[in-house]
Amino acid sequence: MHTLHWIDWAVIAAYFGLLLGVSWWVILRGRETTSDYFLAAHSLGWFTVGASIFASNIGSEHLVGLAGSGATDGVAMAHYELHAWCLLVLGWLLVPFYMRSRVFTMPQFLEKRFSPASRYVLSIISLVAYIVTKIAVGIYAGGVVFQALLPEMNIAGWDGFWIGSVLVLVVTGLYTTLGGFRAVAYTEALQTIILIIGSALVTWYGLEKVGGWHELHETVGSEMFNIWKPIVPAGVEFTWKPISEVAPTGQLVRQAWYFDFPHHYPWLGMVICAPVIGLWYWCTDQYIVQRALGAPNQREARRGCIFAGYLKLLPVFIFIIPGVICWALIIKHQAGQASDVDFSGMTNAQGQITDSGQGFPLMVRNVLPIGVRGMVVAGLLAALMSSLAGVFNACATLFTIDLYTKIRSGSSEAHLVRVGRIATAVMVLIGMMWIPVIRGSRGLYDYLQNVQGYLAPPIFVVFFLGIFWKRLNGAGCLAALITGFVVGLFRLGVDTMPKLYPPTADSPGFTYAENSFLWIVNKIYFQYFSVIILAISAAAMIIVSYLTRKPDYQQLAGLTFGTLRSEDRIETRHSWGAGELATSLGLLVCIVAAYLYFTG
Repeated sequence: MHTLHWIDWAVIAAYFGLLLGVSWWVILRGRETTSDYFLAAHSLGWFTVGASIFASNIGSEHLVGLAGSGATDGVAMAHYELHAWCLLVLGWLLVPFYMRSRVFTMPQFLEKRFSPASRYVLSIISLVAYIVTKIAVGIYAGGVVFQALLPEMNIAGWDGFWIGSVLVLVVTGLYTTLGGFRAVAYTEALQTIILIIGSALVTWYGLEKVGGWHELHETVGSEMFNIWKPIVPAGVEFTWKPISEVAPTGQLVRQAWYFDFPHHYPWLGMVICAPVIGLWYWCTDQYIVQRALGAPNQREARRGCIFAGYLKLLPVFIFIIPGVICWALIIKHQAGQASDVDFSGMTNAQGQITDSGQGFPLMVRNVLPIGVRGMVVAGLLAALMSSLAGVFNACATLFTIDLYTKIRSGSSEAHLVRVGRIATAVMVLIGMMWIPVIRGSRGLYDYLQNVQGYLAPPIFVVFFLGIFWKRLNGAGCLAALITGFVVGLFRLGVDTMPKLYPPTADSPGFTYAENSFLWIVNKIYFQYFSVIILAISAAAMIIVSYLTRKPDYQQLAGLTFGTLRSEDRIETRHSWGAGELATSLGLLVCIVAAYLYFTG
């Protein structure tokens, strides 16, 4: 297995120099105002918007987690990547409402649509979600990458994991806190180019190493390329019925909805839960929508969303497929057909995958030539840093604009920018303390989808029902947010203890008493539990809204479909173009084609 050559380090250094140079140029052009720091003064063109959305999304959970999922589960997780259609919903459906409201943040939009209390609750929920998902995951993944690339590194008792975590954290935090959203957006556009080229090279050289596309299919089997039939453990019957455990004799041992078998992605969860998470993430999350709000008008924002949708199709081929290739090389190595590869960092003595998160960085070490390896490592770091940079700025925006300004309403522009920087630093420290929970999970991408499945449903409900159903009011919104958030946090808390104390060679780890209430809650498959939270949140919003006074429709002008004014419709219609319609249709065709190809 190859180590990084000095040429690789030179390429990485050149990348960092270019990145910091772009950041410094942006900082010199910027102004210390909230509009510039948080939304780049609405100056972003469609290319920068689209590239920034893609780079923000494609972070640690993809390079480390999604590739790892490809090694263990094949293309099953491609469902989430083919949710590029959600970006069309953002560009065509929601951007007009957001831009008409002239808001900085999604909680601000809820305040205009519902009530100030809704704004504060959503801000708190979003900050909690960012800490336990994006910040903690980004820091953790940076450590995993460095641990795989530099396993022997140790400075003052710190191994490669913690050195990498802190290094990525410091560099990203530096240009993010100094340059604000403008620096984030422009550096993300640069990082997108590096990321796509670098990851595509891993797929290219990996296929060359394994013997080509056909040989890859033959080595790993057709099930790894079937998006609708993920791998199911022995003794579990894959049906459209509730999950069933079957004895070797064929006798049904037990059947229930709640048994949480590893690597099982049931159709019901994929049909209901996965789109809810996708629409929440792409259409209502400050982390993503903030990029569209940085555009000068609806047309540029919509074009950026469409462009990002096309980019979003790439991870299936540049992240998941390298994971599948990784598994193929492990199989070939065990058969004595690939003696020059070494994936010992992610497999045990029996050749079983124990740490799939190291799949992508170990692919970099095993299959790439000198020089190219350095560029791909730069791409790895680009993804990690862009993901962290986006969430740093989103956290600063949420805390400063939605919470702090209500406490200190007379603060100067410079003071608010400084508060945003301090808030980001505090949330980073909290995120680092959450890393042990991630390390105890089955996999990084699995952990991320679990947590998002618990936190996304109430936010999805209040935004989409709120825009389509004008009768729903602030009391109903508040009931949905609080009820859904409490139920989601309860499940997250129940899941946390077994992850903090997993089984080891010397200890069985933390477990709940079998068939107890907490055991059942812990065993309910996360997608099923997400559907439960969705139903509870929707019911709470509708029932409470109709038990309380209806909202003032005049104050909701332009904020729901039922209160659109004629001038609003005309403005939006004039922002359409034949090019946007054609490219949107083309994106849908590409998504359908991908589903058809990966259906065996």
